[in-house]
Amino acid sequence: MGSDFYQLSILPFAGIIIKICRAYTNSQQDFEDYYQEVCLQIWRSKDNFNQESEWSTWIYRISLNVCLTYLKRRKDGDKAIVSDALPEEAIDDSKAFVSDEINELYNAIKHLSETDRAIILLYLEEKTYEEIADIIGSNTNNIGVRIKRIKDRLNKIINQKD
Repeated sequence: MGSDFYQLSILPFAGIIIKICRAYTNSQQDFEDYYQEVCLQIWRSKDNFNQESEWSTWIYRISLNVCLTYLKRRKDGDKAIVSDALPEEAIDDSKAFVSDEINELYNAIKHLSETDRAIILLYLEEKTYEEIADIIGSNTNNIGVRIKRIKDRLNKIINQKD
């Protein structure tokens, strides 16, 4: 992967990738593996980007697909991901997670199903219901109902810990 492609096409969206990878991993090693695999898949699929949606939507789709695929593989016992450390630039972006409230929210999000995690992460990124439906492969009305239910569930999870 060329450093120009990384600097121009991936690094500006590192926050998106970090948040999604964080929601689907439980250890720093897994997080780093997922992050690196997402970046690799973005680079590999760059020629398939058809510009029917925003580049950030493409990044979301790839990030979610990679995380869900590797989560499934790990559940099935496949530990095939091998990585080096996260790039220093990406580590700097992870400062968004130093807040206790944010950590509590992400811990609660980990209790959700894979699809509900994806939906709430997109919602937290202030994506519209239409964008979320497009990324998830659902319809707008369904997304609205699911977000309401997800918020209720997250409130219950967080309030049970108090």
